[in-house]
Amino acid sequence: MKIHEYQAKQLFAQYQVPVPAGRPAFSVAEAVAAADELGGYPVVVKAQIHAGGRGKGGGVKLAHSPEEVETLATQMLGMTLVTHQTGPEGRIVKKLFIEAGQQIAKELYLSLL
Repeated sequence: MKIHEYQAKQLFAQYQVPVPAGRPAFSVAEAVAAADELGGYPVVVKAQIHAGGRGKGGGVKLAHSPEEVETLATQMLGMTLVTHQTGPEGRIVKKLFIEAGQQIAKELYLSLL
């Protein structure tokens, strides 16, 4: 089964695993509305594709205003995101995840098979 980051975080939240607040968005207008609902900036605009390396490929960006969210969402939705896991053909971005920005001291990645 392949799920997007926003779906995984919804599952975590159902089992009381702490996750940052976030909302999926399927259009530019939904992305701006989601950022407003989160109640503060910065927010992170994240392309949702089934592949890792999204940040290095330009699919994870920080936004400090509604205008930045609009610009980033416009750029990302419909783009072909190429990462080390997609191969040169990349994947088309059809969904975004708008997440509350966090102060990060350390990042860890976990994968379960």
